[in-house]
Amino acid sequence: MERIQEIPTFKINGFAALVGIIAIASFGVWLGKGLVGFSNINDLLIYTNNLFGIGLVIVALVAVKGFLTVQPNQARVLVFLGNYVGSVRTSGFWWVNPFASKQLVSLRVRNFNSDKLKVNDAKGNPIEIAAVVVWRVVDSAKATFDVNSYVDFVAIQSETAIRGLASRYPYDTNQENLASLRGSPEEIAAALKEELQARLEVSGVEVIDSRISYLAYAPEIAQVMLRRQQAQAIIAARQEIIEGALSMVEMSIKRLNDNQIIQLDEETKAAMINNLLVVLTAEQNIQPVVNTGSLKL
Repeated sequence: MERIQEIPTFKINGFAALVGIIAIASFGVWLGKGLVGFSNINDLLIYTNNLFGIGLVIVALVAVKGFLTVQPNQARVLVFLGNYVGSVRTSGFWWVNPFASKQLVSLRVRNFNSDKLKVNDAKGNPIEIAAVVVWRVVDSAKATFDVNSYVDFVAIQSETAIRGLASRYPYDTNQENLASLRGSPEEIAAALKEELQARLEVSGVEVIDSRISYLAYAPEIAQVMLRRQQAQAIIAARQEIIEGALSMVEMSIKRLNDNQIIQLDEETKAAMINNLLVVLTAEQNIQPVVNTGSLKL
């Protein structure tokens, strides 16, 4: 396939060209005022002037087709006799080759909001995912000639990249060093943007940003996975509570021994550890019990 890259085309300021075309047309009309018939050499000269004047008027009329306007963030792609001759990206009023076809290409930023796609994540769980892609055309020639329709190309390739991304990452994970679709939004967004840019490079499109806009488990497993997440959250919370309680118990016994506040035998230590763990890990408030059995009045 022939690769086309954008190049600037020859252009003239439209107002300067308009003045020149008006001058040519006016001169042609002035020459065309002579008599049509001729019987001598002077009449032949007048007739020649008439023909020349008519030709100038025709040239001026044809040249009018070369005018075009370009708005900000737009481009005009010019094709002459089947060959790409360049693009006009500078906004304003211009005159170009009147025989070239002029195709408008928008360079403005656009959004593509994908549909909800049902795919399997890295663990094989069915999920529903959608994303928003912010993009724009940066090469009008590639967007026009290298793909059939760059808008459709962006839509199809974006959905393909989203499916590929979802299959490489799990929906969620408890491992801190492992990225997931739900737990690592910035990393997932960067990976999606990189893959999209590689796919859309051929069409002259630049990916400005890409983000996951919708993420959920498929309806058939949503309730089961919700209970699983709740169980994992409870287990993780219990682990934090137990580790904290053990640390506090260890610190309490160590300070009692170091400061020689009280001498604890093994049985007393076991009872104290048990009581502290019950108090620190219980989900409900514990009513304190004052032990006065060992006091002598």
